[in-house]
Amino acid sequence: MDAVIEQIKSTITSNPVVIFMKGTPDFPQCGFSMQTCQALKACDIEFGFVDVLAQPEMRENLPKFSDWPTFPQLFINGELIGGCDIAMDMFEKGELQKMTKEAVNK
Repeated sequence: MDAVIEQIKSTITSNPVVIFMKGTPDFPQCGFSMQTCQALKACDIEFGFVDVLAQPEMRENLPKFSDWPTFPQLFINGELIGGCDIAMDMFEKGELQKMTKEAVNK
């Protein structure tokens, strides 16, 4: 488990914007992951992703690490932002665009 937690930390710190999701941005495997990816793509930034369906140990341990039970999980600058509802709310307010651009351009 420690190795998985280290992998999660490494992924979060090496990607200014990263989404842990079901599927991939091009082939999302759930509606919430799809919506969140569409919002990120609309922000016109590069973002990392982890397909938790392809990595069951990540799927099992990330909720314990982040204290967030569901997927997707969006991290910006190493901080958990939240899931689909929060990301979509921030996107509609223009906050997600600002936050992701600042993170990527650091």
